Amino acid sequence: MKHHIVTLGLAPFLVAQGLYVRQKTPRLPEPAGPRQGKQGTGPALKLLILGDSSAAGVGAPSQQLALSGQLVEILSASYNVSWMLAAKTGYTAKDLIDLLYGMPQSPFDIVIVVVGVNDVIKGTSQTQWQKQLDQLIQLSIEKFGSPRLFFSGLPPMHLFSALPFPLKWYLGKRARYLDDILSKHLYRYTNCQFLPMNMPFEPAYLATDGFHPSPNAYTVWAEALAIEIVKEAL
Repeated sequence: MKHHIVTLGLAPFLVAQGLYVRQKTPRLPEPAGPRQGKQGTGPALKLLILGDSSAAGVGAPSQQLALSGQLVEILSASYNVSWMLAAKTGYTAKDLIDLLYGMPQSPFDIVIVVVGVNDVIKGTSQTQWQKQLDQLIQLSIEKFGSPRLFFSGLPPMHLFSALPFPLKWYLGKRARYLDDILSKHLYRYTNCQFLPMNMPFEPAYLATDGFHPSPNAYTVWAEALAIEIVKEAL
C-alpha cells in the first residue's frame, strides 16, 4: 500500500521524466541483416524468435551480432537450424498476440519469446499480463505445432543508465513485478520455460542509448539460451 501511495504522489514527476527521457535518449534503429535463414549441419532444428526491440537486435550494429545471429551461430555448430525472427521495436504482449494471429501455421521446435519491457512502460496490469501470456502460449501451440517455448525474463530496468531517479526506481519495481508474475505463471505449462535475465548490467553490456543490450550482452544472452535449447533437444 505504501508503495502505491508513494507512486501516486510521484505520478506527475514520473510522467515528466518519462517525456524528458524519450526526447533526449537516442533512438537506435533495428540492425540490418537477415531475419530468416538456414544454417549448420546435423539434426534439423526449427527456431522462431518473437518479441520487442531487444529480440529485434536494437543496440547491435548488425543482426549477426544481435540475439538471433549469435544464437543461430552457436546452435548451427550442432544443428541444421531453420530460423526466423519476428520482432519489432515497441511491441507489447498484446502486439505479439496480434502478430501471431496474422502468421500462418508452420511447425517450430523452439519458440523464444522476448516481451515485457514495453508492458512495464505502458502500465500493463497484472490481470492483463497473465491473460496475454495465456493467449501467447495458446496461439503458439495452435500456430506452431506445440513447440517448446522459452520466455526470457525482464531485465533489471533500475540499472538502465538512460533512466534518471526516481523513474528508474519505479520502472525497476514494475519490471520485477511483471517478471515475478511471468516466472510463476509459466509453471502452469509443461511446454514453457522461464529464463531469468542473468547478466552483468555494467556499461559494456548496455548500448549507447543506455537502454538496450550491447553486443556483449547479446553474447551472454545467446549463450544462456543455447545451453537450455540444447538440453531440451537432447
